[in-house]
Amino acid sequence: MVKDLKSALAALNAHEPVSLLGLRETQWIDAKGRPYQLADPKAVEELAKDVAGFANGGGGVIVIGIATRLEHDEEVLDHIVGVDPATVNMDQIRKLIRQWITPAPRGVRVGWSGANGERVAFIDVPAQAGDTLFVVPAPVGKPGSPRTDTVAVPRRDGDSTHWLPRTEIQQLLSAGVRASGLTTAQALTDLVRQATSKAGPDSGLRVGQGVPEREREMRAAYEQLADAGLGQPAGEAWAQGSAALQDLHHEQDGVPGWVLCLVAGRPPAAVAAPVWQAIVEAGRHAPGQDPLAAIGLPCPPKDTDTAWVISADARSVDLDGGSWGAGRLTRSERGVWRWQPLPRFSLNQGRSAEIGTSGQTPALRLRALVNLPWADAGPLEVSKPRRTLLEQQLPHSAVAGALTMLSRRRGADLPAARWERGPFGNSARSVGYVCTIAGPDGGPAVKASVMLALPTTMKSTVVACADVLIENPEAWAAVLGAGGDTQLGLDEVQAVLLAAWETAAEVLPDVIGDPAGLSWAAPPTTELRMTCEQPADNGVLPDLDTRVDLTSLGSNDGGPRSRMAVTITAAPAMVRAERQRLLREALAYMVGQFGYVDAEMDLL
Repeated sequence: MVKDLKSALAALNAHEPVSLLGLRETQWIDAKGRPYQLADPKAVEELAKDVAGFANGGGGVIVIGIATRLEHDEEVLDHIVGVDPATVNMDQIRKLIRQWITPAPRGVRVGWSGANGERVAFIDVPAQAGDTLFVVPAPVGKPGSPRTDTVAVPRRDGDSTHWLPRTEIQQLLSAGVRASGLTTAQALTDLVRQATSKAGPDSGLRVGQGVPEREREMRAAYEQLADAGLGQPAGEAWAQGSAALQDLHHEQDGVPGWVLCLVAGRPPAAVAAPVWQAIVEAGRHAPGQDPLAAIGLPCPPKDTDTAWVISADARSVDLDGGSWGAGRLTRSERGVWRWQPLPRFSLNQGRSAEIGTSGQTPALRLRALVNLPWADAGPLEVSKPRRTLLEQQLPHSAVAGALTMLSRRRGADLPAARWERGPFGNSARSVGYVCTIAGPDGGPAVKASVMLALPTTMKSTVVACADVLIENPEAWAAVLGAGGDTQLGLDEVQAVLLAAWETAAEVLPDVIGDPAGLSWAAPPTTELRMTCEQPADNGVLPDLDTRVDLTSLGSNDGGPRSRMAVTITAAPAMVRAERQRLLREALAYMVGQFGYVDAEMDLL
């Protein structure tokens, strides 16, 4: 039950904004039915006022996307309106907070909570140092940079944010003068002298101002990179995890500026503002996360240990340190930036690993399942023309060729030419097709199946899957003819998994349009699996080596296994040679993790 700021933040972090409904706006929570319209100067001033009010009032959270109702003269959080991520620029909100509030509040977090139609944005303003007063420029409602010669003090009082009256501001200033032990004239002169000496002749801000513990380090980095064209600070520096960042102007007027980027353990970097914006935009769709916390920060080229520059004409940037892991942001010839993960392997299986297997017990299943976490996939659908095109493609697909190959290598011509709808169901949100090679009694001997499922309320990821199943080895042997050996070799397993992966990654996604134009909300992955699922008479699943010849891998220190699987984090689309290389490396990783420690790459 949500009853205080801590539990409200816990609900938002758990993507359960509905838990906030019924709360009353109070000292620590404020609800907005729609996003701040930041093209309007008055909305920018309102944002600064709201955040500074919470900073002065012990902390709180602003939730954007929940409408309120008036009840006994109190605003009650009534229902979720939802916010389209395309209408909220999180990075702009962070920059405006830093630019308009003095000093910039520490630890402010801007994020997303919920999913689909119940997604809300929130601004978490933690409690600040008790001896710090946060001020903003006096509101004027006109466009332009924040004025430095006016001041206003917002404060949170109950369920509203009010301006501190001028008389109280005067009393605070007078108290400060008295505490200094100087006369008013002396105190003002001293303040002006301090401000002038710290700011320098051309700027009201210092390099590193805002992160005092790293200010010296940032100034040293600035000096190392000054030849790149770094100008004066455009705002206070801020901390991003273990990194320190600061917006800078370019030394030439009218030229896009820079972001000074210091990441622990890496040489400092100056990132051109357009490239920095592309980095932030690429991570913006991560649900409930700060974009940089998801996508990470720039990594220097290999063997670089000195300060480096990412210029505005850069074609690619390597990123790491975020929850998405290592990746590369690349700009196309048309100037479109797209992030893709750098390949890596693990044994982590997703929630959809066994999708479509209910009620099935094949003797052997070889599966490639591709998780495609596209952002804003809700409107996607399978059109009739694209479904028809898929039906025409399947008999000539790689997975159909793999199924045909298994029989041809055993002397039988059993083409995978006839594909039928099912068994996974077909709709505007899903496709499912199967090709069956029947045994003498008409029952299935071997099969290939494909499916694609668009997101549901339970799953937020598009899933594409291709299977090859040895349903009944005896029936398959019967249709193969005399001497038909139904045990697969490792080379056949590789060929089938390669074909299934290619089909799931490149053929099936085309049923929803052009996937290349979609952005990621998380790293895409491919799960490769080989499983025995048909229990013996005693109810025990047989070992894989009864269906696949694993002798070339050597002994298994982990004992017999009925299944092995590996997950590849990589871009789904790639050239065939690259897919073959990754497949071999992934299988080598898999068999090693499952106890075949003597297996070598050249055996695969």
